Formats: sequence, C-alpha cells, structure tokens
Amino acid sequence: MIAVIGAAIAPGIAILSYFYLRDNLQPEPVSMVIRTFIFGVLLVFPVMVLQYIMQTEWNWRSEFVAGVVQSAVVEEFFKWMVVYFTAYKHVEFDEPYDGIVYAVAVSLGFATLENLFYLVINGVDIALWRALLPVSSHALFAVWMGYYLGRAKFSGQARKEVRYLWISVGLPIGLHAVYNAIFLATQHWLLLIVPFMGVLWWQGLKKVQRAHDFGSKTLTSRPH
Repeated sequence: MIAVIGAAIAPGIAILSYFYLRDNLQPEPVSMVIRTFIFGVLLVFPVMVLQYIMQTEWNWRSEFVAGVVQSAVVEEFFKWMVVYFTAYKHVEFDEPYDGIVYAVAVSLGFATLENLFYLVINGVDIALWRALLPVSSHALFAVWMGYYLGRAKFSGQARKEVRYLWISVGLPIGLHAVYNAIFLATQHWLLLIVPFMGVLWWQGLKKVQRAHDFGSKTLTSRPH
C-alpha cells in the first residue's frame, strides 16, 4: 500500500515543485500553495458526487457526455472556481505567474487523489502511464488556466479582465475535451496523444515564459 501511495503522490508533487520553482520573481508562500493543493484534493469528492448524479439520476451515460460534460466541463470549471475564489482575490496573487502556480496546485491536488484511486483499483503497473498522461495533462490544462487568470488580474481594464477570465475557464475545458476525445475517437490513440501532449508541453512552457515577461513589466511599472 505504501508503494501505491508513493506512486500516486510522486508525479503531482514533482510537477508542482517544478512549476513552483520556476517562480523566480516573487515566489508564493509555501503554505498558500499547499493550502491550494489541498483544496484540489478535496474538490475530488463533490465532483465525483456530481458525476455520479449525472450518470445515475440524469442518465447521461454516453461516452461523449462522459468525456466532455462530466469530465472536461465539470472538472475544469470547478478547479477554476477554486482558484478564482481562494487565490485570485488573495493579496498573495501579486504577479501574473501566480495564476499558473495556484491553478497548477489545485489541478495537481485533484489529479493526485484521482490518481491514488486509480492505482488502488488497478495496481501500480499503470503508474508510469498515469504520470505521463492524466496527471501531467491536468497540470498543463492548468498552465493555460493560470496564464489567463494572471492576464485577467493585471489587465488594468474591466473589459479585458472579463475576456481573459472567460478564456481562462473556456480554454482548459476545450483542451481537456480534445484530450478525452482522442481516447474515444480511435483505437490508435497513441499516434494522436503523443503529439498532442508534446504541443501542450511546448505551448505550456511558452506560457510560463510569457507570464514571467509580463510579470517583469508589471513589477517595473509599479510605483516604488
């Protein structure tokens, strides 16, 4: 059981540490990041309840509904809500890159507990696959979410803030839906998921750099 727990937790902690250590302007308090991660862990339970209601009470059983609505829409929207209401308004959210840190923390908290459930049921043989695809994909969807939350927070204009907020929730839902659709659409999903994940990492890391660049401009423009 210890091996299962370790295999479930390690990928999320490693990826979160990577994105946290990339915050080289004004690193967030570790306690705040851990708290956000725990919120993500706790989020699994209401999401599971809602998904169960959708399947059993509302009879939404098709693969499309499961992949797009029950998974992509529900999970990304609830993760966005947690970031928005616990971190976006917080005083520690003081530079654009912070959006990425907090969004990744929530998403990896969610992915870590979800990963633990999968490994308990299916065994550690799938741990590497889970780390490379589901866990890392949650983090990468969060990079896009956090990037646009950061742009919204420091946009300086109400209209731009609203636009970036919509993008920050809509884009992760879209990416998550495409990710799920790849597995549903073809038996040869590996031929599609590898380049898709490659593009996610490539563009995600570009978003990290752009957030840093935007943050540097934001900090230098503030009155001293």
